[in-house]
Amino acid sequence: MLASYTRAINKQENRTGSLFRQETKSICLNEIKRELKDWVVSNGITYFTVDTPESQYAQICFNYIHNNPVNAYLTSAPEEWEFSSYLDIAGIRDGELINRGRIQELGLKL
Repeated sequence: MLASYTRAINKQENRTGSLFRQETKSICLNEIKRELKDWVVSNGITYFTVDTPESQYAQICFNYIHNNPVNAYLTSAPEEWEFSSYLDIAGIRDGELINRGRIQELGLKL
């Protein structure tokens, strides 16, 4: 994913070279805290069979995105990171980039 993103940005900006530091890597979200214990792969598609909503993949991604500035020691609380949609979702800021209906539809919680 990082390679295709880099190619797209380089093409858009008419430049070459890497965009990320050497140690940049992606992390498998279902292995961060071993929250997803039950999963199967069928026809190349991974299906998660977890019954608790807080352990569903979408919620894990949602939590990861909003807690990443805290985990990276950039801030001490998610609401302190101005570049996140956390402020909009929490109702602290009235942002227009989030889809409240979709967040509610997926049952995502801060």
